[in-house]
Amino acid sequence: MEKFFFFLYSLLSLLLYIIALPFLILFSFKKKYKASIPARFFLWDNAALKPHGVWFHSCSFGEAKAIKPLVEKLPNDILRMSTTTSTGFEAISEYSQESKYLPFEPLLFFWMKPQKVLLVMEAEFWYLLFVLAKRRGTKTMLINARMSDRSYPKYQRFAWLYKQIFKHIDEVYAQTELDKERLEFLGARNVLVTGNIKLSKLPNVSQVIEKPSELLICAASTHKGEEELILNAYADFKKEQPEAKLVLAPRHPERFDTVAGMIKAFAKLEALHWQRYSENRNFENDIVLVDTLGELVNIYAISDIVILGGAFEPIGGHNAAEAAQFGCKIISGKHYFNQKDIFEAIEGIAIVEASNLSRKLSQYGLLKPTYIKTKSDISPIIESIKSVL
Repeated sequence: MEKFFFFLYSLLSLLLYIIALPFLILFSFKKKYKASIPARFFLWDNAALKPHGVWFHSCSFGEAKAIKPLVEKLPNDILRMSTTTSTGFEAISEYSQESKYLPFEPLLFFWMKPQKVLLVMEAEFWYLLFVLAKRRGTKTMLINARMSDRSYPKYQRFAWLYKQIFKHIDEVYAQTELDKERLEFLGARNVLVTGNIKLSKLPNVSQVIEKPSELLICAASTHKGEEELILNAYADFKKEQPEAKLVLAPRHPERFDTVAGMIKAFAKLEALHWQRYSENRNFENDIVLVDTLGELVNIYAISDIVILGGAFEPIGGHNAAEAAQFGCKIISGKHYFNQKDIFEAIEGIAIVEASNLSRKLSQYGLLKPTYIKTKSDISPIIESIKSVL
């Protein structure tokens, strides 16, 4: 049965690849995918990782940043990195020159080299990635594993697939006891709860920024539909606190120009001044668009209030711990289902309906400074890696 499943899955993924080729060629001309699609689906400038190393695979920019505490415990010459997104690639490239885009599954047959360990972050359940790694003698680990309330029913519907995947994963390190229970239902073995890696070591300030004397509101990691909501709430707040400033940092770089246009129109309507942070690295104007990556932690350090994006729309939320480490007052929407464990580890976050954001912001004096109640323990993961080196 297992051999038949392997053959059928491999055949179907190959057929899907062939059918998708015209669309992949078309999408490869888009700015967002001009590096990732040629590398992942055509192996353009994407040679295999050197063998016999410690291979980390992470998808997003946040996941790639989260593995830093693990990476710092290991010699640089054995590090191997892969990702599937352009922002993720930017992050992993800081760890090692052996950083690649992960090819689409059928291409792994001749791209993948044997490694000492493969560590896959959170929910990157690629069947052939784990199977082929095991066949090449690699120890396989799923780290920071989670099953959100929203995604778990979807995993349950395809439990037969995940049971096949987990047959080829040696160890699983889950974020919470509930995650462990859900993962074991799907077939996970050797599951240990270690907490959320994102709480084990939070990013440090890379540049000290002088705090403006005025009240500073940071709208962080915003998504489509959230910027307009936040700008309108800021306009109301500005009537009560004329000197207050807003820093707006969209989550995805490809939206920087779109959000810039939105801010420009809003500023003209409200008779406010705005600027791009990439052009003028200060906070002299009413609104500052952060159109660079890697600056948020520096801005959190000087912020009075943080409006955390990704939760006013059903996105799943973002890591509140990065702002909470500075004691910022944090306002979030209710759709933080992907960050539930992190939110539970932080005291003081104000959760509001999108329609009540303006009112909650006007009550900023009643908001509590946040602090982190719990951390995580990555030592079992490090010990497991070192056991095969």
